[in-house]
Amino acid sequence: MSFFLSSTIDQAYHQLAQIEAELKAAMAGSKKIITREEWEKKLNDVKIKKEDMNKLVMNFLVTEGYVDAAEKFRKESGTEPDIDLATITDRMAVKKAVQCGNVEDAIEKVNDLNPEILDTNPQLFFHLQQQRLIELIRNGKVEEALEFAQEELAPRGEENQSFLEELERTVALLAFEDVSNCPVGELLDISQRLKTASEVNAAILTSQSHEKDPKLPSLLKMLIWAQNQLDEKAHYPRINDLSTARLEDPNV
Repeated sequence: MSFFLSSTIDQAYHQLAQIEAELKAAMAGSKKIITREEWEKKLNDVKIKKEDMNKLVMNFLVTEGYVDAAEKFRKESGTEPDIDLATITDRMAVKKAVQCGNVEDAIEKVNDLNPEILDTNPQLFFHLQQQRLIELIRNGKVEEALEFAQEELAPRGEENQSFLEELERTVALLAFEDVSNCPVGELLDISQRLKTASEVNAAILTSQSHEKDPKLPSLLKMLIWAQNQLDEKAHYPRINDLSTARLEDPNV
């Protein structure tokens, strides 16, 4: 994985740098035509530090939780992560627990990691409790769900209007025997678990003074934007498939 990422990032970095140079040099008028040979020569002239690319790869592996790949990449490249890799395993255990619907276990694991995460983030704690309620409803535990909603979530709803609205949406699931007809049936979708898991993951990363999102997607979005800008001024080999980062000749 780390080799593939390095190769893709290297190509993306060079492509982005050259596009920026072409945009600065572009003049008004007819579109310029740049051959593959010319473009590749320009790309080869772009100097990118290997250290910067390695840091970008490590940032992605750490943020996304690929602990084994991160450890292997650390040994191969000498790039040190900005957090203890052991904490990645703990963070991924929390994320997996939420994704599997084991919210109580996830909350315990978060508190073991750092009890201040939930103490200082009432919205996150509410969303975890809301997910617990959703899981009770999913499992048909109606009485337990109502009791949990009344004792744990209703008091928070009294203090926060948005929490109250979310609670009302969740409890509405109980009014429908067939959730396919329920206007809030999406709360029972796996995507809701993933959303909550992502929120917890981001909070843990933030508590560890680490970016909650990897830098690589931002770089790729910037590349797409830059290519779209240059499309208006020139025909040139562009990267259409970000998964391979291969150059494709322009249609002229």
